[in-house]
Amino acid sequence: MIIIFAVFEQVRTCAFINFDDDVYVTDNRHIQGGLTLEGVTWAFKTIHAGHWHPLTWLSHMLDCQLYGLKPSGHHLTNLVFHIANTLLLFLVLRRMTGALWRSCFVAVLFALHPLRVESVAWVAERKDVLSAFFWMLTMWAYIRYVEQPKIHRYLLALLFFALGLMSKPTLVTLPFVLLLLDYWPLGRFQFSPSSMNPKSPSSKPINSSDQISMALRLIREKAPFFLLSAVSSILTVFAGQKAGAMISLEYYPFETRIANALVSYVNYIEKMIWPRHLAIFYPYPETFPLWKVAGAVLLLSFLTFLAIRAARKYPYLAVGWFWYLGTLVPVIGLVQAGMQAMADRFTYVPLIGLFIMITWSVTDILAGWGYRRVVLFVSAGMLLSILMIVTRLQVQHWQNSIMLFEHSIDVSSNNSLAHNNLGVALEQQGKIREAVAHYTEALRIKPDNAEAHNNVGVVLQGQGKIQEAVAHFTEALRISPKHPGVHYNLGVVLQGQGKIQEAIIHFAEAVRIRPDYAIAHNNLGVALMGQGKVQDAIAHFSKAVQAKPNYAEAHINLAFGYLTIGDKVSALEEYKILKKLNPDLAGQLYQRISK
Repeated sequence: MIIIFAVFEQVRTCAFINFDDDVYVTDNRHIQGGLTLEGVTWAFKTIHAGHWHPLTWLSHMLDCQLYGLKPSGHHLTNLVFHIANTLLLFLVLRRMTGALWRSCFVAVLFALHPLRVESVAWVAERKDVLSAFFWMLTMWAYIRYVEQPKIHRYLLALLFFALGLMSKPTLVTLPFVLLLLDYWPLGRFQFSPSSMNPKSPSSKPINSSDQISMALRLIREKAPFFLLSAVSSILTVFAGQKAGAMISLEYYPFETRIANALVSYVNYIEKMIWPRHLAIFYPYPETFPLWKVAGAVLLLSFLTFLAIRAARKYPYLAVGWFWYLGTLVPVIGLVQAGMQAMADRFTYVPLIGLFIMITWSVTDILAGWGYRRVVLFVSAGMLLSILMIVTRLQVQHWQNSIMLFEHSIDVSSNNSLAHNNLGVALEQQGKIREAVAHYTEALRIKPDNAEAHNNVGVVLQGQGKIQEAVAHFTEALRISPKHPGVHYNLGVVLQGQGKIQEAIIHFAEAVRIRPDYAIAHNNLGVALMGQGKVQDAIAHFSKAVQAKPNYAEAHINLAFGYLTIGDKVSALEEYKILKKLNPDLAGQLYQRISK
């Protein structure tokens, strides 16, 4: 615990970043409101980017309840979960195998590897560490059930699994992992080699029909787990398609996805062995060289053959290898959500399988050597020291959005997203020229980057270059017709040009796509007031203050709307709210009420 904290403690000084942290915390009023009945209801009703993860939302709400918008508290929560996951992994392996130091080494590799940084240092990836927490608890409860099969222990494991799915749906592969653990180290397949745990039964030779019968029994035992996985998978796919989060086969054909999946499996192994050039976003390559895909097929096939061939004598090889292959399936890109080719966070649980393979293999290889203890102690110490240094250096890149995306640009090529997000961070600091340079580079790399078109349009609009701004907004909508921000920005331009009816169309579309878009509701209300549609305007001003309770401009507009229809009592209520939010606006409102 001390070592993990020492390596990751810099997350205390990390800021929120401008990539998903806004959706999960900084621009989310439901989260910022803390744990309320309204917030809890919203968490269970909301699907974001195809994911239904109410427990993740609730954990963010609790953080806001405790720490407000101070990022240090949110980061420390991630770190606490990571430490808990490490301890649980150690305890689970220790209980299953009886191997103290090997279990410890796997847990420490899991804890200190640089690929863990993304999941720990990124607030929006709370779902990673939270779902892994329930993954570990599910394994723990399952082991207790295997030791003493009682219904309450089985139900406890099923409950933890359900909670894990409610944190992140990628836990759908956990029932498959439980079957692997039945083979080794639990030794529940009677025909498999006995567990390394001296308490587990030894193997007995039986015929093939009995082997099949026992395998089917263990599969039936997991039926409720597989059922939950199936429901979660179906919900995720359909919700992702409805939300537009799933990338179509026209954009990334299936053969391209297969090529990316094969190459990514090998790339993850490479980054595990040599963790360099780690980035928050890895762009999808334009093409995959045939030699790279063929090499990946050969390597993966060879390793799979070895794992199966050695399964009888070295069962941990098969278990570790299929753990790695299987747990990556939901995120390997066959069903593509997002534009990334791969991501460090996707390895949070899958690499445990490879760590098991490496640790048990090395120990067995050196089993008969006289200097085994000294060699293992020295080499393990050197390796972990290197990991601690590299991981601590990697955490430094997460201090803020500018450092993070500058690093991503340095270590990757043709990274349109990194250029765009760096531009956003620079623009927020008033460095407009540098921001535009990065937006321009983002569009050079990826001309269909709707976000970059929108950002360039906003800058041009601020510079008074309205026609050029409209051209970028129009192109952004062509690429991404359901982008609420672009509809809003185009509405603002049209409103400024006096084209009120056209502006209303875009404002209305913005709030239809994003019902809690406070500023769009406010502008739509202003436009409707100008047309004399006061009741409709009041409805949108009300939605604006409901979505953003401290939105002073919307409050005064709502009060003016009430005064227009003669509702002085409601206007006075808004005046009381404005006195706390903005005394100057409250004074203006009071003068209007007095008249």
